[in-house]
Amino acid sequence: MALYSDMIELGTLAPQFTLPAANPGVDAAGDSMRSLSDYHDALAVVVVFMCNHCPYVKTIEKRLLVLANEMQPKGVQFIGICSNDAERYPEDSFDNMRDRALSRAYPFPYLHDESQEIAQAYSAVCTPDFFVFDGDRKLCYRGRLDDGRPNIDPTTNDLRDALIEFLDSGSITVEQLPSMGCGIKWKE
Repeated sequence: MALYSDMIELGTLAPQFTLPAANPGVDAAGDSMRSLSDYHDALAVVVVFMCNHCPYVKTIEKRLLVLANEMQPKGVQFIGICSNDAERYPEDSFDNMRDRALSRAYPFPYLHDESQEIAQAYSAVCTPDFFVFDGDRKLCYRGRLDDGRPNIDPTTNDLRDALIEFLDSGSITVEQLPSMGCGIKWKE
């Protein structure tokens, strides 16, 4: 059953984290552990809760990678986080996260939130679930990548439009609509 993301309050401060990276060599930090503070110089940080097995994530994956490759050179850091229970959903295990990130050439760190504490701190509900934080790490966008769904091509570019507006003006006024996807697979 598909869920919609919670539209938490804009201006919320990004919860800090330090998590293991499934693809540690992907950026200058190069470390096997990543923290939000590693990207202190980014103009904006996009945190996306995602996983390997979700059909909604699989649907947007190529578009997400294109967007990350377009925006990261402009100072927008992307970070993927998988918080699913890997015991019940082995496709979302750390080893499988690494394999997927490497085979798809993720241009951003793909982090493992085994305890699920970070997903809870962010009020993440579904995969994919997008959060954009400005230079002060205050929430300025939450919602969907676009209006695409499994077997339905997108007609909008919600997140891209928001990021372009942010880079041009320092703020986001475009309409923000919730993301839709599979619920995060919480541990029992």
